[in-house]
Amino acid sequence: MSVRRDGDLIRLEGPCPVEEAETLAALLLAHPGIAVEWSGCTGLHTAVVQVLLRLRPPIHGLCGDAFAARWIAPLLNASTDGPSAQGEA
Repeated sequence: MSVRRDGDLIRLEGPCPVEEAETLAALLLAHPGIAVEWSGCTGLHTAVVQVLLRLRPPIHGLCGDAFAARWIAPLLNASTDGPSAQGEA
């Protein structure tokens, strides 16, 4: 299983295919504020990325997927408080 709850964390491990997006969303919605640990992740389907970007859980570790670590992690760590984060000019 590539998305699983492990105590106070949700772990993303190995490749996280499209089928895992629903599992991830359900876990995040059922446990508001729970953190995601993704250092064991080797690949993220864009549907999984969309769940992370929409629900914005706290993220632990450096993603094992180089693309996600470089391009997705900064988006997840960006502040959502300012007008530019909401697409306003």
